[in-house]
Amino acid sequence: MREDFQEFPCRVENMSPGGIAVATTVEPRTGERIIFYVDHIGRLEGTVARLYPGGFAVDLVNSERKREKLAAQLTWFANRGELDLPEDRRHQRLQPKDPRVEIALDDGRRYTVKIIDLSLSGAAVQSSVRPALNSRVTLGLMQGRVVRHLEEGFAIEFASVQTEQALTSMFG
Repeated sequence: MREDFQEFPCRVENMSPGGIAVATTVEPRTGERIIFYVDHIGRLEGTVARLYPGGFAVDLVNSERKREKLAAQLTWFANRGELDLPEDRRHQRLQPKDPRVEIALDDGRRYTVKIIDLSLSGAAVQSSVRPALNSRVTLGLMQGRVVRHLEEGFAIEFASVQTEQALTSMFG
């Protein structure tokens, strides 16, 4: 997301706790403030350090704690295949029988979306609409809020952690 709040897709080419380089057709200005929402990492913020053909690099602005957490996440991602590490998830993933479900936005609009990831604490959905971050939504009967935009949709955090039984009865 650029300073003017416009959002554009990009692909992370490389990342360290201090910086990120992305491939995109967007050409921001050097020094522009950029916010990224990176799958499995979360929100990152920084300023454009340099442009290059097909992308740009950003110096990340992080607290020491966030920098240490990012270093641990990147180390885990780099080593998980070689060490056969399990997924670092708060809650187990469930597979709905029918991934298509209705979602209701806070303003009453309704859409059919496809669940691409479902856990006891939230879901990621494929959708042509992208509600604003922190907006309230209802997925089936589960209330939650939009916590992240994804390339193909958005992620929802449920208002409360659900039981496996509740999710299975709702989504099959």
